[in-house]
Amino acid sequence: MKYLHTMVRVKDIDASLDFYCNKLGLVEQDRYENEGGRFTLVFLGAPENPESQVELTYNWDPEDYDGGRNFGHLAYEVDDIYALCQKLMDSGVTINRPPRDGHMAFVRSPDGISVELLQKGGSLPSQEPWVSMENTGEW
Repeated sequence: MKYLHTMVRVKDIDASLDFYCNKLGLVEQDRYENEGGRFTLVFLGAPENPESQVELTYNWDPEDYDGGRNFGHLAYEVDDIYALCQKLMDSGVTINRPPRDGHMAFVRSPDGISVELLQKGGSLPSQEPWVSMENTGEW
């Protein structure tokens, strides 16, 4: 058995690609458009392991999706959790659970999908502003 991908339904493909690719750093691996089924599938992978993917499913006809956290979360190991969280904050992403411990943080996609960020190789030394930063919303 081999892990293939996690599927996430998205309302706005452009906003989702901006979040996952431009802000989080994933890379588009493949795309499939189905006119008959009226949907687009976009497969994204992290640069260090592109074979483990998240599949963004965009249905062309509007639908409401709630409970984005009901399936759990996506998790990515990162080289520098502080640098990535700062980059995300600078680009307008809320850090729902800051990396106070130098090890773990949570953010949410435009569709409310919880994304866990884990520091590669163990925790970094605690530092401000992260140590004093409170949680925001749900994570």
